[in-house]
Amino acid sequence: MIDCDLPTEGRNPRTLDVDTLPTMEVLRLINSEDATVPMTVAAVLPQIAELVELAVASLRAGGRVHYFGAGTSGRLAVIDAAEIPPTFGTWGRVVAHHAGGPGALSQAISDVEDDADLGARDAADVARGDIAVGVAASGRTPYVIGALRASARAGAHTALISCNPHTPYGEEVDVHIGLATGPEVISGSTRMKAGTATKLVLNSFSTTLMIRLGRTYSNLMVSVNALNSKLRARLVRILTEATGFDARTCENALAEAGGNTRVALVSLLGEVPAARATAALEESDGGVREALQRLRSA
Repeated sequence: MIDCDLPTEGRNPRTLDVDTLPTMEVLRLINSEDATVPMTVAAVLPQIAELVELAVASLRAGGRVHYFGAGTSGRLAVIDAAEIPPTFGTWGRVVAHHAGGPGALSQAISDVEDDADLGARDAADVARGDIAVGVAASGRTPYVIGALRASARAGAHTALISCNPHTPYGEEVDVHIGLATGPEVISGSTRMKAGTATKLVLNSFSTTLMIRLGRTYSNLMVSVNALNSKLRARLVRILTEATGFDARTCENALAEAGGNTRVALVSLLGEVPAARATAALEESDGGVREALQRLRSA
């Protein structure tokens, strides 16, 4: 493995005496370090945008996004992938692979992250045109690098999210999102600033991807289906906000749409039956605004 400096492993000169300070001072130090993270993420927005564009093209062509990670980085990727279906109604299109499998999510299994062959095996279902995103604070985790190399051989686009802007592995991928988070409050504890920065990048990437794919309308979650009474009430409120119609009208539209919020929304705004709204959405790859444009230009 190529050796390289690991910024997150360095000693932070601002926290050398952290173990001698009273509680509030420790908390202030942690908070002041955390406050640097948003600007660190702001510096890599162009790279995040590049990855979003690749992913939009991939998903529109039937591809998938695969996350690969180990330890804290892998757990954050699993969380992001798990939250996409209930938030955006997109199932099986963004998937996470964590070194060591489900057992490593709740209990650290340290040796699996060093297994490049395991990463390659976990990438076996990556297909040509997919997007493989490695998530590794160090930028050189063998499991992640093995998965990315196997994905590239399969014809997928590859990206690396790291907190090591100068990792040599950044040159192997199509997009390297290198976050300069620097040394942690506690040296090497990458669940701190590195983890926070990684979570912000993943949030930004997946949310922007779903917005670009038309899985929202305005800033409303309209790709959630009414699977229970609590969700139904929430979705009726969303429909009233989006359309200006009263709750009873929106409730009826949701029922006629079989609980499908986007169908109900297109039906109400497009003034068409649920069946026509469904067809317009299918013609528009599920995008609400595009479906409405199609109806208005028909």
